[in-house]
Amino acid sequence: MQIEFNAKARELQGTGASRRLRRAGRVPGIVYGGTVTPTSIEIDHNEIFQHLRKEAFYSSVLTMNLDGKKEMCLLRDVQRHPFRQLILHVDFQRIDATHKVHQKVPLHFVNADVCPGVKLSGGMVQHVMTDLDVRCLPADLPAFIEVDLKDLASGHSLHVTQLKLPAGVEAVLHKGEDPVVATVVVRGGGAAVEEEVAPVAAPAVPEKKTPEKKSEKTDKR
Repeated sequence: MQIEFNAKARELQGTGASRRLRRAGRVPGIVYGGTVTPTSIEIDHNEIFQHLRKEAFYSSVLTMNLDGKKEMCLLRDVQRHPFRQLILHVDFQRIDATHKVHQKVPLHFVNADVCPGVKLSGGMVQHVMTDLDVRCLPADLPAFIEVDLKDLASGHSLHVTQLKLPAGVEAVLHKGEDPVVATVVVRGGGAAVEEEVAPVAAPAVPEKKTPEKKSEKTDKR
């Protein structure tokens, strides 16, 4: 999937220049990496805003048309306004087709509704991870990775090493690491097991003795 956008070299820099650009409907940015000096750029706000609404824009190799010259790059950072639908700044990194790139790729989960843990045990799939760090050549970078849950049973988990990754793509993991991607949990935290406890007899209360009445002697005088 090829995604292309237009950019223009930006000469004026600084806070004031950036404010003027935003008022004119432009977004300041920068592209860096490779053997070329970092270049300040500007992009049409509406164009970049529409691209950023698509998931693939965050994980795909992009083609930047910079003043008529096309360069391959990856999106590295986006700064947004705290509450307005306004893009404040974007960062891109140049890439080389012959060198591997390191990128986060979203996970798409399928067959959650037919897996044994849900269909037979009434459990619920819990997504522990939503994206995965991968390393590959730019041409092999996938827009997403599909995670098939059809064999996941209740109380079991699916780990990163169990994923079927596209050819040429490897997960970036630390030595000995194999994090959980998804698991099936019992709804409500599992069935509660009640123990049968024999009722404890209340301690016997000693019976109060009625004091004996002293017999009254009849005076027969």
